[in-house]
Amino acid sequence: MGQWKVTSSCRSVAACSLSHPVSRLPSTPATSPRLGSDELMAPQSSCRGREDQTLASSAAASPSPSPRPPALAPAPALETTTVADLTDLVLHAILVRLPPADLLRAALACHRWRRAAVRALPRVPPLLGYFFHPKGPAQPPPMPTSDKTHHPAVFVPLDAASLRISLDLTPGAASSLSIQDVHLGLVLLLPHARPKSLLPRILAVDPASSRCVLLPPPPRDALPEPDHVVDRWRRDRCVIGVAVLARAHPSRLTFDAVCLTVDGARPRAWVASVRDGTCASWRALPRAEGVVVDFDPWWFEARCVHAAGNIYWHICNSSRVLQLDPRTLDFSFMPVPAALGDGFNKYRVGETPEDGRLCMASIVDEERLQIWVRGGEPWWSDRGWWMEREICMTKVLDTVPGLPKDRMMRMLCTWLSDMDYARTGKVFITTWGYGRYSFHLETGKLERLVMKDGKEHGVPIYAYTLAWPLEFLAAPTN
Repeated sequence: MGQWKVTSSCRSVAACSLSHPVSRLPSTPATSPRLGSDELMAPQSSCRGREDQTLASSAAASPSPSPRPPALAPAPALETTTVADLTDLVLHAILVRLPPADLLRAALACHRWRRAAVRALPRVPPLLGYFFHPKGPAQPPPMPTSDKTHHPAVFVPLDAASLRISLDLTPGAASSLSIQDVHLGLVLLLPHARPKSLLPRILAVDPASSRCVLLPPPPRDALPEPDHVVDRWRRDRCVIGVAVLARAHPSRLTFDAVCLTVDGARPRAWVASVRDGTCASWRALPRAEGVVVDFDPWWFEARCVHAAGNIYWHICNSSRVLQLDPRTLDFSFMPVPAALGDGFNKYRVGETPEDGRLCMASIVDEERLQIWVRGGEPWWSDRGWWMEREICMTKVLDTVPGLPKDRMMRMLCTWLSDMDYARTGKVFITTWGYGRYSFHLETGKLERLVMKDGKEHGVPIYAYTLAWPLEFLAAPTN
């Protein structure tokens, strides 16, 4: 039987065929041609078909890979708006809605934003909080109306986001000095206990920048030549108070201040000029002509009020106030409405919250809060004043705990102490033994003013506003 050479892939098939009887095959001649190596390694037809079936079944068992998805086209670029695309109108609409601190940061961005910030500046300087000397709570009548202890001045911020400032005084100076004026970011202080006839030293503090300057007393040789001999050692001189006249640059300690005295029944202004934190000069103006103080100067209130561009000093139990024009330094008396002054009602000078007009507030008969505005026609006004609004305070005062319901007792225990000079629309009400309150004219909200340690807000309450605008906003460049 001839021999067969098979490949390894067909060994199983060959074994099966040899196990069955087959016919004898003729022998292969010796001279048969030799097969090549490729032909010897090639499988037989039966094996080739079996292998094709096996490969096909294995291919069917394993799924074929999915075709590659086509490449995605790049997304089109979106058009974005930058700050450079904002028009001046849109930029102004954005900046006017920013609080003062953010407005200052925006002004530092570039020259264009700085010019826009100047146009968006608020008309009213930013209010940071209030300065006052606290008072211990008073007891109801017939006990004393208030605590006579002099407490150092404190600052209460407007809200949690406001700047925390202080006078930064030593304990000895804080306990011996009293606030006399707060204006244009400056605080003027005088010794609390001082002789009324001696010209005092004045401490000026800029709390926002922690700078201060101590002004020496006005020299007596600052008097004008005609009054130099007579008024130099005048014994009837009475020092009333001090006030800030003007400030050249809010970012610098450069300002003018005035000290009011009554020399021989006539008011006199002593003007101090401070340049870059140094008192440059004092000058004394002649006594005011045509303005006669025909009463005891003790009735003047030491503190002043800045309203509608002028400076005012109230006079207790009087139907007029002393007015000083800071531009011309001229004194004059301004009458108050006869309905208030002639009735010895407590009134306060201030400004209207909306447009800053000169106004006056008073509680009449302890039931009606009246707001008078200056500028009425003589033929229908009350000494140049006309009553703009009147608010019934009966229900409001009924909410004060313990306040007597009797009309005479309520008149004795309640009075108007201040208007909010920051033009917030609030007035401050003081009671005899029943707390200190603020009343909002528009909302009718009555809020008690008390500190965490139980002390009440003292009288007066000075609104502290930031010196505005800052120097880099006051003179913008192109």
